Amino acid sequence: MPRGRRGGRVSALEGGPEEEAPPAAAAVPSALWASGLQPGAAAGQTLLRGIFEIGRSSCDVVLSELALRWWPIQPERPAGDSKYDQCKEEFIEVKDIFSVKLKRRYSAKQQGNGTLLGITLFICLKKEQNKLKDSTLDLINLSEDHCDVWFKQFKKILAGFSNRPKSLKVILNPQSHKKEATQVYYEKVEPLLRIAGIKTDVTITEYEGHALALLKDCELQEFDGVVCVGGDGSASEVAHALLLRAQKNAGKETDSLLTPARAQLPLGLIPAGSTNVLAHSLHGIPHVVTATLHIIMGHIQPVDVCTFSTTGKLLRFGFSAMFGFGGRTLALAEKNRWMSPNQRRDFAVMKALAKLKPEDCEISFLPCISSHDLQEWKAEGSPKSDSSDQWQTIQGQFLNVSIMAIPCLCSVAPRGLAPTTRLNNGSMALIVVRNTSRPEFIKHLKRYASVKNQFNFPFVETYTVGEVRVRQRNKSGCDPEEDDGRQAAASEHSFPWNIDGDLVEAESEVLVKLHPRLISLYGGSMEEMIPK
Repeated sequence: MPRGRRGGRVSALEGGPEEEAPPAAAAVPSALWASGLQPGAAAGQTLLRGIFEIGRSSCDVVLSELALRWWPIQPERPAGDSKYDQCKEEFIEVKDIFSVKLKRRYSAKQQGNGTLLGITLFICLKKEQNKLKDSTLDLINLSEDHCDVWFKQFKKILAGFSNRPKSLKVILNPQSHKKEATQVYYEKVEPLLRIAGIKTDVTITEYEGHALALLKDCELQEFDGVVCVGGDGSASEVAHALLLRAQKNAGKETDSLLTPARAQLPLGLIPAGSTNVLAHSLHGIPHVVTATLHIIMGHIQPVDVCTFSTTGKLLRFGFSAMFGFGGRTLALAEKNRWMSPNQRRDFAVMKALAKLKPEDCEISFLPCISSHDLQEWKAEGSPKSDSSDQWQTIQGQFLNVSIMAIPCLCSVAPRGLAPTTRLNNGSMALIVVRNTSRPEFIKHLKRYASVKNQFNFPFVETYTVGEVRVRQRNKSGCDPEEDDGRQAAASEHSFPWNIDGDLVEAESEVLVKLHPRLISLYGGSMEEMIPK
Protein backbone atom coordinates (compact mmCIF):
# COMPACT_ATOMS: atom_id res chain seq x y z
CA MET A 1 0.00 0.00 0.00
CA PRO A 2 1.45 3.43 -0.91
CA ARG A 3 2.80 5.48 1.91
CA GLY A 4 1.00 8.75 2.79
CA ARG A 5 3.16 11.76 3.51
CA ARG A 6 2.47 14.09 6.40
CA GLY A 7 4.12 17.07 4.75
CA GLY A 8 5.75 18.44 1.61
CA ARG A 9 4.52 16.99 -1.68
CA VAL A 10 0.88 16.01 -2.08
CA SER A 11 0.01 13.90 -5.11
CA ALA A 12 -2.35 15.48 -7.60
CA LEU A 13 -5.93 16.02 -6.55
CA GLU A 14 -8.84 15.03 -8.71
CA GLY A 15 -9.16 16.99 -11.92
CA GLY A 16 -5.57 17.86 -12.93
CA PRO A 17 -2.01 16.67 -13.61
CA GLU A 18 0.42 15.82 -10.84
CA GLU A 19 0.95 18.98 -8.80
CA GLU A 20 2.29 20.37 -5.54
CA ALA A 21 -0.02 21.22 -2.65
CA PRO A 22 -0.78 24.95 -2.32
CA PRO A 23 2.20 26.81 -0.77
CA ALA A 24 0.33 27.52 2.47
CA ALA A 25 -0.66 23.89 3.01
CA ALA A 26 1.24 21.95 5.66
CA ALA A 27 0.90 18.63 7.41
CA VAL A 28 -0.84 18.46 10.76
CA PRO A 29 1.42 17.74 13.76
CA SER A 30 -0.11 15.42 16.31
CA ALA A 31 0.41 17.96 19.10
CA LEU A 32 -2.06 20.33 17.44
CA TRP A 33 -5.01 17.98 17.62
CA ALA A 34 -5.49 18.55 21.33
CA SER A 35 -7.93 21.44 21.03
CA GLY A 36 -11.68 21.46 21.45
CA LEU A 37 -12.79 17.85 21.83
CA GLN A 38 -10.77 15.59 24.09
CA PRO A 39 -9.95 11.98 23.18
CA GLY A 40 -12.64 9.67 24.47
CA ALA A 41 -15.26 12.43 24.66
CA ALA A 42 -18.67 11.91 23.10
CA ALA A 43 -18.36 12.62 19.39
CA GLY A 44 -21.92 12.16 18.20
CA GLN A 45 -23.39 9.41 16.09
CA THR A 46 -20.91 7.24 14.16
CA LEU A 47 -21.34 7.69 10.41
CA LEU A 48 -18.54 5.58 8.91
CA ARG A 49 -15.74 3.30 10.03
CA GLY A 50 -12.91 1.94 7.90
CA ILE A 51 -9.18 1.41 7.47
CA PHE A 52 -6.85 4.03 5.96
CA GLU A 53 -3.14 4.57 5.98
CA ILE A 54 -2.34 7.83 7.79
CA GLY A 55 1.28 8.90 7.93
CA ARG A 56 3.13 5.58 7.89
CA SER A 57 0.60 3.55 9.86
CA SER A 58 -2.50 1.59 9.00
CA CYS A 59 -5.24 3.07 11.14
CA ASP A 60 -8.74 2.30 12.30
CA VAL A 61 -10.67 5.45 11.34
CA VAL A 62 -14.08 6.49 12.66
CA LEU A 63 -16.10 9.42 11.28
CA SER A 64 -18.85 10.75 13.53
CA GLU A 65 -21.08 13.81 13.41
CA LEU A 66 -18.53 15.88 15.32
CA ALA A 67 -15.07 14.40 14.76
CA LEU A 68 -12.80 12.20 12.70
CA ARG A 69 -10.81 9.85 14.97
CA TRP A 70 -8.10 7.32 14.26
CA TRP A 71 -5.59 5.10 16.00
CA PRO A 72 -2.90 2.73 14.67
CA ILE A 73 -3.83 -0.90 14.20
CA GLN A 74 -1.48 -2.84 16.47
CA PRO A 75 -0.53 -6.51 16.08
CA GLU A 76 -1.82 -8.74 18.81
CA ARG A 77 0.30 -8.20 21.89
CA PRO A 78 2.16 -11.37 23.05
CA ALA A 79 1.44 -12.31 26.62
CA GLY A 80 3.84 -10.58 28.97
CA ASP A 81 5.43 -8.49 26.19
CA SER A 82 5.45 -4.80 27.13
CA LYS A 83 7.36 -3.44 24.11
CA TYR A 84 4.15 -2.43 22.35
CA ASP A 85 2.93 1.02 23.24
CA GLN A 86 -0.67 1.61 23.98
CA CYS A 87 -2.56 2.85 20.91
CA LYS A 88 -2.67 6.64 20.76
CA GLU A 89 -5.93 8.10 19.53
CA GLU A 90 -5.82 11.25 17.40
CA PHE A 91 -8.65 13.33 16.03
CA ILE A 92 -9.79 16.44 14.22
CA GLU A 93 -13.11 18.19 14.66
CA VAL A 94 -15.39 18.03 11.63
CA LYS A 95 -16.05 21.78 11.88
CA ASP A 96 -12.36 22.44 11.14
CA ILE A 97 -12.50 20.72 7.72
CA PHE A 98 -13.12 23.17 4.87
CA SER A 99 -12.59 21.01 1.78
CA VAL A 100 -12.15 17.41 0.61
CA LYS A 101 -10.55 16.14 -2.61
CA LEU A 102 -9.84 12.72 -4.10
CA LYS A 103 -6.07 12.20 -4.11
CA ARG A 104 -4.73 10.77 -7.38
CA ARG A 105 -1.39 10.16 -9.02
CA TYR A 106 -0.99 10.98 -12.70
CA SER A 107 1.77 10.03 -15.11
CA ALA A 108 2.63 11.21 -18.61
CA LYS A 109 1.65 7.86 -20.16
CA GLN A 110 -1.56 7.53 -18.20
CA GLN A 111 -4.93 8.68 -19.48
CA GLY A 112 -8.20 9.28 -17.65
CA ASN A 113 -8.54 9.91 -13.94
CA GLY A 114 -5.17 8.58 -12.88
CA THR A 115 -4.47 6.18 -10.03
CA LEU A 116 -6.55 6.72 -6.92
CA LEU A 117 -4.50 6.98 -3.74
CA GLY A 118 -7.17 8.06 -1.27
CA ILE A 119 -8.71 11.23 0.13
CA THR A 120 -7.15 14.56 1.14
CA LEU A 121 -8.82 16.70 3.80
CA PHE A 122 -8.08 20.43 4.00
CA ILE A 123 -8.20 21.67 7.58
CA CYS A 124 -8.14 25.00 9.44
CA LEU A 125 -5.82 24.90 12.46
CA LYS A 126 -5.65 27.38 15.33
CA LYS A 127 -2.12 28.54 16.10
CA GLU A 128 -0.68 30.89 18.69
CA GLN A 129 -1.21 34.65 18.64
CA ASN A 130 -4.65 34.41 16.99
CA LYS A 131 -3.22 32.87 13.80
CA LEU A 132 -5.07 30.36 11.68
CA LYS A 133 -3.24 27.99 9.35
CA ASP A 134 -4.39 25.71 6.58
CA SER A 135 -3.21 22.10 6.67
CA THR A 136 -3.85 18.74 4.99
CA LEU A 137 -4.50 15.20 6.13
CA ASP A 138 -4.17 12.27 3.68
CA LEU A 139 -6.35 9.19 4.14
CA ILE A 140 -4.72 6.56 1.93
CA ASN A 141 -6.79 3.68 0.54
CA LEU A 142 -6.66 2.33 -3.04
CA SER A 143 -10.28 1.14 -3.15
CA GLU A 144 -12.43 3.29 -5.46
CA ASP A 145 -15.67 2.13 -3.81
CA HIS A 146 -14.37 2.65 -0.27
CA CYS A 147 -13.08 6.17 -0.99
CA ASP A 148 -16.22 7.11 -2.91
CA VAL A 149 -18.43 6.37 0.10
CA TRP A 150 -16.20 8.40 2.43
CA PHE A 151 -15.76 11.22 -0.08
CA LYS A 152 -19.52 11.63 -0.52
CA GLN A 153 -20.05 11.61 3.26
CA PHE A 154 -17.45 14.35 3.75
CA LYS A 155 -19.08 16.41 0.97
CA LYS A 156 -22.48 15.96 2.62
CA ILE A 157 -21.09 17.14 5.96
CA LEU A 158 -19.43 20.21 4.39
CA ALA A 159 -22.67 21.11 2.58
CA GLY A 160 -24.34 21.32 5.98
CA PHE A 161 -22.28 24.36 7.03
CA SER A 162 -24.77 26.88 5.66
CA ASN A 163 -22.89 29.86 7.12
CA ARG A 164 -19.89 29.29 4.85
CA PRO A 165 -19.86 31.40 1.68
CA LYS A 166 -20.14 29.75 -1.73
CA SER A 167 -19.83 32.91 -3.85
CA LEU A 168 -17.98 36.16 -3.08
CA LYS A 169 -17.67 39.58 -4.65
CA VAL A 170 -14.01 40.60 -4.34
CA ILE A 171 -12.91 44.24 -4.54
CA LEU A 172 -9.15 44.70 -4.88
CA ASN A 173 -7.26 47.99 -4.58
CA PRO A 174 -4.03 47.57 -6.59
CA GLN A 175 -2.57 50.80 -5.16
CA SER A 176 -2.62 49.68 -1.51
CA HIS A 177 0.64 49.94 0.43
CA LYS A 178 3.47 49.12 -2.02
CA LYS A 179 1.06 48.05 -4.75
CA GLU A 180 1.23 44.51 -3.37
CA ALA A 181 -2.50 43.82 -3.02
CA THR A 182 -2.81 42.05 -6.39
CA GLN A 183 0.10 39.75 -5.58
CA VAL A 184 -1.25 39.09 -2.07
CA TYR A 185 -4.64 38.08 -3.44
CA TYR A 186 -3.54 35.83 -6.30
CA GLU A 187 -0.70 34.14 -4.41
CA LYS A 188 -2.21 33.71 -0.93
CA VAL A 189 -5.97 34.25 -0.99
CA GLU A 190 -7.28 32.98 -4.31
CA PRO A 191 -5.65 29.49 -4.04
CA LEU A 192 -7.36 28.89 -0.68
CA LEU A 193 -10.74 30.14 -1.95
CA ARG A 194 -10.38 27.83 -4.96
CA ILE A 195 -9.58 24.81 -2.76
CA ALA A 196 -12.66 25.62 -0.67
CA GLY A 197 -14.78 25.65 -3.85
CA ILE A 198 -15.80 29.30 -3.45
CA LYS A 199 -16.71 31.14 -6.65
CA THR A 200 -15.36 34.69 -6.95
CA ASP A 201 -16.03 37.75 -9.05
CA VAL A 202 -13.06 40.14 -8.84
CA THR A 203 -13.12 43.87 -9.55
CA ILE A 204 -9.80 45.76 -9.50
CA THR A 205 -10.51 49.38 -8.57
CA GLU A 206 -9.19 52.08 -10.89
CA TYR A 207 -9.77 55.29 -8.92
CA GLU A 208 -10.73 56.60 -5.50
CA GLY A 209 -14.43 56.06 -4.97
CA HIS A 210 -14.63 53.23 -7.54
CA ALA A 211 -15.77 50.69 -4.93
CA LEU A 212 -18.45 53.10 -3.71
CA ALA A 213 -19.77 53.64 -7.24
CA LEU A 214 -19.64 49.92 -8.01
CA LEU A 215 -21.49 48.71 -4.91
CA LYS A 216 -24.13 51.39 -5.27
CA ASP A 217 -25.87 49.67 -8.18
CA CYS A 218 -24.26 46.29 -8.96
CA GLU A 219 -26.26 43.07 -8.52
CA LEU A 220 -25.32 41.37 -5.25
CA GLN A 221 -28.07 38.75 -4.94
CA GLU A 222 -25.82 35.98 -6.24
CA PHE A 223 -23.13 36.61 -3.60
CA ASP A 224 -22.92 35.42 0.00
CA GLY A 225 -20.44 38.13 1.00
CA VAL A 226 -18.09 40.89 -0.12
CA VAL A 227 -14.31 40.79 0.33
CA CYS A 228 -12.03 43.84 0.30
CA VAL A 229 -8.33 43.39 -0.46
CA GLY A 230 -6.53 46.57 0.56
CA GLY A 231 -5.82 48.89 3.46
CA ASP A 232 -7.98 50.84 5.90
CA GLY A 233 -9.13 53.38 3.33
CA SER A 234 -10.37 50.67 0.95
CA ALA A 235 -12.01 48.65 3.74
CA SER A 236 -13.78 51.72 5.12
CA GLU A 237 -15.00 52.72 1.65
CA VAL A 238 -16.47 49.26 1.01
CA ALA A 239 -18.15 49.15 4.45
CA HIS A 240 -19.57 52.65 3.85
CA ALA A 241 -20.85 51.55 0.42
CA LEU A 242 -22.54 48.41 1.80
CA LEU A 243 -24.29 50.44 4.49
CA LEU A 244 -25.41 53.13 2.05
CA ARG A 245 -26.86 50.41 -0.15
CA ALA A 246 -28.68 48.92 2.83
CA GLN A 247 -30.34 52.29 3.51
CA LYS A 248 -31.34 52.62 -0.14
CA ASN A 249 -32.83 49.11 -0.19
CA ALA A 250 -34.73 49.86 3.04
CA GLY A 251 -36.07 53.15 1.62
CA LYS A 252 -34.34 55.27 4.30
CA GLU A 253 -33.08 58.82 3.81
CA THR A 254 -29.38 58.88 4.72
CA ASP A 255 -29.49 62.46 5.99
CA SER A 256 -32.08 61.70 8.67
CA LEU A 257 -30.95 58.36 10.03
CA LEU A 258 -32.10 57.51 13.54
CA THR A 259 -31.95 53.73 13.23
CA PRO A 260 -30.00 52.75 10.09
CA ALA A 261 -30.67 49.43 8.37
CA ARG A 262 -28.04 46.71 8.82
CA ALA A 263 -25.77 45.78 5.94
CA GLN A 264 -27.24 42.79 4.13
CA LEU A 265 -23.98 40.99 3.28
CA PRO A 266 -21.00 40.25 5.53
CA LEU A 267 -17.69 41.89 4.69
CA GLY A 268 -14.31 40.17 4.67
CA LEU A 269 -11.10 42.18 5.12
CA ILE A 270 -7.82 40.97 3.61
CA PRO A 271 -5.02 43.15 5.09
CA ALA A 272 -2.93 44.55 2.23
CA GLY A 273 -2.37 48.13 3.37
CA SER A 274 0.25 49.98 5.38
CA THR A 275 -1.53 49.94 8.77
CA ASN A 276 -4.53 47.56 8.49
CA VAL A 277 -6.17 48.83 11.69
CA LEU A 278 -9.59 47.39 10.81
CA ALA A 279 -8.30 43.91 9.95
CA HIS A 280 -5.90 43.94 12.92
CA SER A 281 -8.72 44.83 15.33
CA LEU A 282 -10.99 42.20 13.81
CA HIS A 283 -8.56 39.26 13.74
CA GLY A 284 -6.12 40.27 16.47
CA ILE A 285 -3.32 40.13 13.90
CA PRO A 286 -2.85 41.50 10.35
CA HIS A 287 -2.33 38.04 8.81
CA VAL A 288 -3.54 37.31 5.27
CA VAL A 289 -4.07 33.54 5.66
CA THR A 290 -5.89 34.03 8.98
CA ALA A 291 -8.24 36.58 7.40
CA THR A 292 -8.85 34.27 4.42
CA LEU A 293 -9.61 31.24 6.59
CA HIS A 294 -12.09 33.21 8.70
CA ILE A 295 -13.94 33.98 5.46
CA ILE A 296 -13.81 30.36 4.23
CA MET A 297 -14.99 28.99 7.59
CA GLY A 298 -17.85 31.50 7.73
CA HIS A 299 -16.83 32.99 11.07
CA ILE A 300 -19.05 36.05 11.52
CA GLN A 301 -18.68 38.94 13.98
CA PRO A 302 -21.36 41.66 14.29
CA VAL A 303 -19.54 44.99 14.65
CA ASP A 304 -20.64 48.42 15.88
CA VAL A 305 -20.54 51.29 13.39
CA CYS A 306 -20.65 55.09 13.78
CA THR A 307 -22.43 57.67 11.67
CA PHE A 308 -20.60 60.97 11.15
CA SER A 309 -22.87 63.85 10.20
CA THR A 310 -22.79 67.62 10.06
CA THR A 311 -25.68 70.11 9.82
CA GLY A 312 -28.09 67.23 9.31
CA LYS A 313 -26.11 65.71 6.43
CA LEU A 314 -24.48 62.27 6.62
CA LEU A 315 -20.74 62.46 5.98
CA ARG A 316 -20.13 58.71 6.15
CA PHE A 317 -20.34 55.50 8.11
CA GLY A 318 -17.14 54.56 9.92
CA PHE A 319 -15.48 52.79 12.84
CA SER A 320 -13.08 55.41 14.25
CA ALA A 321 -12.05 59.02 13.85
CA MET A 322 -9.44 61.54 14.98
CA PHE A 323 -9.63 65.32 14.95
CA GLY A 324 -6.78 67.75 15.65
CA PHE A 325 -3.31 66.22 15.54
CA GLY A 326 -4.61 62.98 13.99
CA GLY A 327 -6.53 64.81 11.27
CA ARG A 328 -3.73 67.22 10.38
CA THR A 329 -1.17 64.40 10.27
CA LEU A 330 -3.28 62.51 7.74
CA ALA A 331 -3.81 65.70 5.71
CA LEU A 332 -0.04 66.14 5.48
CA ALA A 333 0.47 62.50 4.54
CA GLU A 334 -2.15 62.71 1.78
CA LYS A 335 -0.45 65.80 0.39
CA ASN A 336 2.81 63.84 0.01
CA ARG A 337 1.61 60.56 -1.48
CA TRP A 338 4.63 60.52 -3.81
CA MET A 339 6.66 59.31 -0.79
CA SER A 340 6.76 55.69 0.32
CA PRO A 341 4.14 54.83 3.00
CA ASN A 342 6.65 54.74 5.87
CA GLN A 343 8.43 57.93 4.76
CA ARG A 344 5.09 59.68 4.29
CA ARG A 345 3.89 58.69 7.75
CA ASP A 346 7.12 59.72 9.49
CA PHE A 347 7.33 63.01 7.60
CA ALA A 348 3.70 63.87 8.41
CA VAL A 349 4.12 63.09 12.13
CA MET A 350 7.31 65.14 12.40
CA LYS A 351 5.85 68.16 10.58
CA ALA A 352 2.60 68.02 12.58
CA LEU A 353 4.62 67.88 15.80
CA ALA A 354 6.75 70.82 14.66
CA LYS A 355 3.57 72.86 14.08
CA LEU A 356 1.67 71.45 17.04
CA LYS A 357 -1.30 73.68 17.84
CA PRO A 358 -4.42 73.08 19.91
CA GLU A 359 -7.99 73.31 18.65
CA ASP A 360 -10.48 75.44 20.57
CA CYS A 361 -13.44 73.06 20.91
CA GLU A 362 -16.63 72.40 22.77
CA ILE A 363 -17.26 68.67 23.10
CA SER A 364 -20.63 67.36 24.23
CA PHE A 365 -21.22 63.66 24.80
CA LEU A 366 -23.84 61.23 25.99
CA PRO A 367 -22.20 58.82 28.46
CA CYS A 368 -22.89 55.14 27.98
CA ILE A 369 -24.45 53.21 30.84
CA SER A 370 -22.70 49.92 31.50
CA SER A 371 -24.68 46.68 31.62
CA HIS A 372 -23.77 46.41 35.33
CA ASP A 373 -25.27 49.85 36.03
CA LEU A 374 -28.37 48.97 34.01
CA GLN A 375 -28.93 45.84 36.09
CA GLU A 376 -28.65 47.87 39.29
CA TRP A 377 -31.05 50.51 37.96
CA LYS A 378 -33.59 47.86 36.96
CA ALA A 379 -33.29 46.24 40.39
CA GLU A 380 -34.07 49.64 41.94
CA GLY A 381 -36.95 50.22 39.51
CA SER A 382 -35.22 53.15 37.75
CA PRO A 383 -35.62 52.96 33.95
CA LYS A 384 -32.87 54.16 31.61
CA SER A 385 -33.52 57.63 30.28
CA ASP A 386 -32.23 59.05 26.98
CA SER A 387 -33.23 62.61 27.87
CA SER A 388 -30.95 65.50 26.95
CA ASP A 389 -30.05 66.21 30.58
CA GLN A 390 -27.65 63.27 30.39
CA TRP A 391 -25.42 65.13 27.97
CA GLN A 392 -22.14 66.38 29.41
CA THR A 393 -19.94 69.11 27.98
CA ILE A 394 -16.22 69.86 28.18
CA GLN A 395 -14.47 72.71 26.46
CA GLY A 396 -11.05 74.22 26.04
CA GLN A 397 -7.88 73.78 24.01
CA PHE A 398 -7.40 70.22 22.71
CA LEU A 399 -4.41 68.81 20.84
CA ASN A 400 -6.28 65.70 19.71
CA VAL A 401 -9.74 64.17 19.93
CA SER A 402 -10.25 60.45 19.21
CA ILE A 403 -13.63 58.73 18.88
CA MET A 404 -13.40 54.96 18.40
CA ALA A 405 -15.94 52.14 18.24
CA ILE A 406 -13.26 49.45 17.78
CA PRO A 407 -9.93 48.87 19.62
CA CYS A 408 -7.84 50.14 16.65
CA LEU A 409 -4.94 47.71 16.98
CA CYS A 410 -1.90 48.39 14.80
CA SER A 411 1.84 47.83 14.74
CA VAL A 412 2.58 51.14 16.50
CA ALA A 413 -0.12 50.49 19.13
CA PRO A 414 -0.22 46.72 19.78
CA ARG A 415 -2.69 47.16 22.68
CA GLY A 416 -4.83 49.43 20.53
CA LEU A 417 -5.49 53.14 20.33
CA ALA A 418 -8.62 52.42 22.38
CA PRO A 419 -7.73 49.22 24.29
CA THR A 420 -10.85 49.12 26.47
CA THR A 421 -13.20 49.15 23.48
CA ARG A 422 -14.54 45.99 21.85
CA LEU A 423 -15.97 45.29 18.43
CA ASN A 424 -19.59 45.15 19.54
CA ASN A 425 -20.03 46.27 23.14
CA GLY A 426 -22.41 49.08 22.20
CA SER A 427 -20.14 52.00 23.13
CA MET A 428 -17.40 54.26 21.81
CA ALA A 429 -14.21 55.47 23.45
CA LEU A 430 -13.86 59.26 23.57
CA ILE A 431 -10.21 60.19 24.21
CA VAL A 432 -9.32 63.88 24.51
CA VAL A 433 -5.82 65.28 24.89
CA ARG A 434 -5.84 68.79 26.33
CA ASN A 435 -3.21 71.37 25.51
CA THR A 436 0.21 70.60 26.94
CA SER A 437 3.87 71.02 26.04
CA ARG A 438 5.29 69.30 22.97
CA PRO A 439 7.62 67.02 25.05
CA GLU A 440 4.71 65.86 27.22
CA PHE A 441 2.54 65.19 24.15
CA ILE A 442 5.35 63.15 22.59
CA LYS A 443 5.62 61.11 25.81
CA HIS A 444 1.92 60.36 25.49
CA LEU A 445 2.34 59.23 21.87
CA LYS A 446 5.29 56.98 22.72
CA ARG A 447 3.24 55.21 25.40
CA TYR A 448 1.04 53.66 22.68
CA ALA A 449 3.95 51.44 21.62
CA SER A 450 4.63 50.24 25.18
CA VAL A 451 2.78 48.23 27.79
CA LYS A 452 2.34 51.32 29.96
CA ASN A 453 -0.98 53.12 30.21
CA GLN A 454 -1.00 55.77 27.49
CA PHE A 455 -3.81 57.61 29.26
CA ASN A 456 -2.03 58.05 32.59
CA PHE A 457 -1.33 61.76 32.08
CA PRO A 458 -3.09 64.72 33.72
CA PHE A 459 -3.89 66.22 30.30
CA VAL A 460 -5.57 63.05 28.90
CA GLU A 461 -9.24 62.26 29.61
CA THR A 462 -11.20 59.18 28.53
CA TYR A 463 -14.95 58.61 28.42
CA THR A 464 -17.24 55.77 27.36
CA VAL A 465 -19.97 57.29 25.21
CA GLY A 466 -22.83 56.59 22.83
CA GLU A 467 -22.91 59.97 21.04
CA VAL A 468 -20.42 62.84 20.65
CA ARG A 469 -20.79 66.34 19.27
CA VAL A 470 -17.57 68.21 18.44
CA ARG A 471 -17.91 71.93 17.77
CA GLN A 472 -14.93 73.94 16.62
CA ARG A 473 -15.11 77.44 18.12
CA ASN A 474 -12.52 79.05 15.83
CA LYS A 475 -9.95 78.07 13.25
CA SER A 476 -6.83 79.29 15.03
CA GLY A 477 -5.35 75.80 15.18
CA CYS A 478 -5.48 75.12 11.43
CA ASP A 479 -2.62 75.77 9.05
CA PRO A 480 -3.64 76.63 5.47
CA GLU A 481 -0.64 74.63 4.19
CA GLU A 482 -2.06 71.50 5.79
CA ASP A 483 -5.01 70.81 3.51
CA ASP A 484 -5.22 67.42 1.84
CA GLY A 485 -3.82 68.64 -1.48
CA ARG A 486 -6.87 67.31 -3.35
CA GLN A 487 -8.81 70.56 -3.36
CA ALA A 488 -7.46 73.87 -4.59
CA ALA A 489 -8.85 75.66 -1.57
CA ALA A 490 -10.70 74.24 1.42
CA SER A 491 -13.80 75.90 2.73
CA GLU A 492 -13.06 78.58 5.27
CA HIS A 493 -15.08 76.67 7.86
CA SER A 494 -13.98 73.07 7.09
CA PHE A 495 -11.61 71.00 9.18
CA PRO A 496 -9.70 67.77 8.47
CA TRP A 497 -10.98 64.60 10.12
CA ASN A 498 -9.21 61.26 9.94
CA ILE A 499 -12.06 58.73 9.59
CA ASP A 500 -10.72 55.18 9.29
CA GLY A 501 -7.57 56.46 7.63
CA ASP A 502 -9.52 58.51 5.08
CA LEU A 503 -9.36 62.30 5.02
CA VAL A 504 -12.78 63.96 5.36
CA GLU A 505 -13.32 67.72 5.32
CA ALA A 506 -16.11 68.59 7.75
CA GLU A 507 -17.93 71.68 8.93
CA SER A 508 -17.24 73.24 12.33
CA GLU A 509 -19.70 70.89 14.09
CA VAL A 510 -19.74 67.10 13.69
CA LEU A 511 -22.12 64.66 15.37
CA VAL A 512 -20.90 61.09 15.89
CA LYS A 513 -23.45 58.45 16.89
CA LEU A 514 -22.92 54.75 17.59
CA HIS A 515 -25.16 52.11 16.02
CA PRO A 516 -24.68 48.66 17.59
CA ARG A 517 -23.95 45.64 15.39
CA LEU A 518 -24.74 47.46 12.16
CA ILE A 519 -22.48 45.35 9.95
CA SER A 520 -21.18 41.76 10.05
CA LEU A 521 -17.51 41.11 9.35
CA TYR A 522 -15.78 37.80 8.73
CA GLY A 523 -13.67 37.25 11.85
CA GLY A 524 -13.17 35.19 14.98
CA SER A 525 -14.40 35.60 18.53
CA MET A 526 -13.92 39.14 19.79
CA GLU A 527 -12.74 38.14 23.25
CA GLU A 528 -10.13 35.73 21.86
CA MET A 529 -8.63 38.38 19.61
CA ILE A 530 -7.90 41.21 22.06
CA PRO A 531 -4.43 40.94 23.65
CA LYS A 532 -4.47 40.82 27.43
